[in-house]
Formats: sequence, structure tokens, C-alpha cells
Amino acid sequence: MLFLRRSVLAVLLTASLSLLSGVASAAEPLTVGYSDWPGWVAWEVAIQKGFFKDEGVDVAFKWFEYGPSMDAFTASKIDAVLVTNGDALVTGANGRVSTAILLTDYSNGNDMIVGKPGIATIKDLKGKKVGLELNLVENLMLVKALEANGLKDTDVTLVNVPTNDTPQALAAGGVDAIGAWYPVAGQALKQVAGSKAIFTSADMPGLIYDGLYVGRESLAARRAEWVKVVKVWIKTLAFINDPKTHEEAVKIMAARVQVAPKDYEASMKGTFLLDLPGNVKALTKGDGLDSVYGSSKISDAFSVKAGVYKKAQDIDTYFDGSLIKEISDKK
Repeated sequence: MLFLRRSVLAVLLTASLSLLSGVASAAEPLTVGYSDWPGWVAWEVAIQKGFFKDEGVDVAFKWFEYGPSMDAFTASKIDAVLVTNGDALVTGANGRVSTAILLTDYSNGNDMIVGKPGIATIKDLKGKKVGLELNLVENLMLVKALEANGLKDTDVTLVNVPTNDTPQALAAGGVDAIGAWYPVAGQALKQVAGSKAIFTSADMPGLIYDGLYVGRESLAARRAEWVKVVKVWIKTLAFINDPKTHEEAVKIMAARVQVAPKDYEASMKGTFLLDLPGNVKALTKGDGLDSVYGSSKISDAFSVKAGVYKKAQDIDTYFDGSLIKEISDKK
């Protein structure tokens, strides 16, 4: 009888500890890594306006430089990260796989190939040196720009330059052009008098999508919470796009990156933010650049050819449009 009572107590104690453990786990906030890009800084509006609390979900956003944000995700220090579709494939092939539940935007001019004075078109790059971070998104954009102008990647000499150092490389004259994204591309244009953007992502919209990529274990375990995060994004976009609140939204975003609101307003034009209908469309399978699936096939082929990773990725597994569809169906 004593043994029986102790067994019952043991079972009850184990159950209680399991329950407490579950409560503690559920109480931990979802963690998201974000960095300096308009489509990601937009989340600052949700943070400052308390939209996550309104939706009943606890989320901690952690600020990084772009590269370190991917490193943190790969090391499982955060649950999700905001990255380009191509870089999500690289991270998945070489480290930790993820699934995009939401597309924040596509680049519409904020990724640039900037030429020094005298370099007016992509065709002028033949036989010239281009400084950029090898195998990242600007490298892909350059390759596609060359192809669109009847050139090959072998027609230029690539110089591996960290993105943040590209303005200095162009100013020093070591390269004839650079590839960079906002805000670095803008810095290059300011530092080098007479420099010019000779190709931008606006010339090939949909080549670069940005999204919220979630670790697959977190998505499986806490899907209901991630649905709420997606709802917050939709609410945030409505706030940014509403003429009555747009100015406040820009001020919030500008303050996060310490830029004058008027300057930040101008930069936002190069990033096409995707609302609910935009997500529904882009997350529909297709082979063109109007679908993130078609865009990612191009990124995947580039990475395999460049030796970034050996085996082509299963593109379909990197996207889950069901959360967007669930919200859209209830509208």
C-alpha cells in the first residue's frame, strides 16, 4: 500500500513537472533576427505600436548585421530570421533548414550595380573589375544583368569585397563597379561623385524576395503563434500604407536606423512591401519571377553552378503558404 501511494505520488509529481515545463516553454517568446532593410525594419512599427501584444503573441526581435543574423539562425540562437530567398537556400544547404511563412517584400531598386564615372551601362563592364560579395545576392543580380545585356560572367573580373566595404573600394579606384544593397549602395553613390546605378533590382523585379524564414522545428511546435505573427505583419502593412498613419510609421522606421525620415521615405520606394494579396500571389507556385518558387529556382541554379552548395535544394519545402491562406480565407 505504501509502495502504491509512493507510485501515485511519483506519477503526480512527474505530471506536475511536465506541466510546469510546458508552461515555461510556452512562455518563452518567439525570437526573430532582423537587420537593416526596409522590409525588415517595418517590423519596428509593430514592436513600437504594441501589435504583438494586441494579437496575444510574445515575440522578441533581435537586431543584427545581416551576415551575423544568418549565423545566429544557423546556430539555433533564434527561431527565425529575415533573409532573401536565395540566402535561405544557402543557409539550408550548409546549415539549418527553414521555411518561409511570409514574404515581406521584393527588392524594387534597392539592390544596385553602381559604376564609377565613365561606366554608364552594363555593357561598359566588359573587361572591367566588379567588386561585390561573392556568391551572395548581388553576385546573382550581376550575372542576370550581364545575361540580359548579351554578356557572360567571364566577361568581367569579380573582386570579392565585403558589402559594407564596397563604397570605399569604388572610391579608391580598385574596381570599376560594385554591387551592394541599401543602405550601402546609397553610400557609394554619395561617396563617389559621378557614379551611377547602371542596373538595379527594379530592372528585374522578383529576382530577390525577402521573407520571414522559420526553423522547421519551431514552426511545427508553435504554428498557432506563427499565424499570429503573420497577422501582425498584415496589420503593420495596413498602418504603413494608411495615409493617416504613414508619416508616423516612417518616423518609427527611420529612428530605428538613425536616418532622417525624409531620407528614409525616399529609400522605401526601392522595396516593394507585400501585403496579404501580394503574399497570396507570390506564394503561388509558378516558374516566373512573380512567384517566389520561380525566383528561387534561379537562385538555386546559380548557387549550385557557383559551388556554394553541391546539391540542388527542394524548393517546395522552403515555403509554406498555408498560414497566409488561412488568414486570407477568413477575410
